[in-house]
Amino acid sequence: MVKQPTREEAMALFLEHNKTENLLKHALAVEAVMRHFAVLLSEDPEKWGIIGLCHDLDYEKYPEQHCAMTKIMLEEAGWPEDWNRAVMSHGWKLCTEVEPVLPMEKVIYTIDELTGLIMAAALMRPSRSLLDLELKSVKKKWKDLRFAAGVSREVIQEGADMLGMSLDEVITQTILGLRTAAKALGLEGNPEA
Repeated sequence: MVKQPTREEAMALFLEHNKTENLLKHALAVEAVMRHFAVLLSEDPEKWGIIGLCHDLDYEKYPEQHCAMTKIMLEEAGWPEDWNRAVMSHGWKLCTEVEPVLPMEKVIYTIDELTGLIMAAALMRPSRSLLDLELKSVKKKWKDLRFAAGVSREVIQEGADMLGMSLDEVITQTILGLRTAAKALGLEGNPEA
C-alpha cells in the first residue's frame, strides 16, 4: 500500500541504512534546503524535506549502485511513486536517467552538491558558521576549482538554469535554507569570531 511517510518514518529508514555522521549531516542539509525552497515556491515543505532527507538512502551501503538501491528501498517502504521519482532525479546523468521535470526535482538536482560546497566554505571561515556566510564568500570559493573539487559546478549551474534562477539567487537561497539547520550541522559557530 502506498502512503506518504512521516518525517519520523523517513528518519528511521535513513538511520537503518546509514551510520556515518557526514552522511547524516548531508541528509539534514539537503532536507533543510528543500524545505526552504518549498516555502519559497509555495509547495509542501514536509514532502520536499522528507525527499531531501532520504535522497542518499543507499549511499553508505551501496555507493556503486547509488540510486538503483534507493529506488528498491523506497518501493519496499511503500513510498509514493512521485516521491521515488524525485529522489531518483537528483542523480540525473550521474547515476540515473530520471530527468528533473517538476520544481521539486529541479531543486534537489541543483542543491544536492551545492550544499556541500557551501558547508565547506562555512568551515573555512574563522567563525566556522553558516550564520555569517554571504554570497560573495561562496562565489570566491566557487571560482577556485581546487576547493571542494568533487563538486560539479556544471550540475549546479545546469540546475539553476532549469529553475530559471540566477546562480547567485540559488546560492543565496541555499545559504538561507542551510542556516535553518546550522545547529544540527555543527555550523552555528561563533559569528562574533
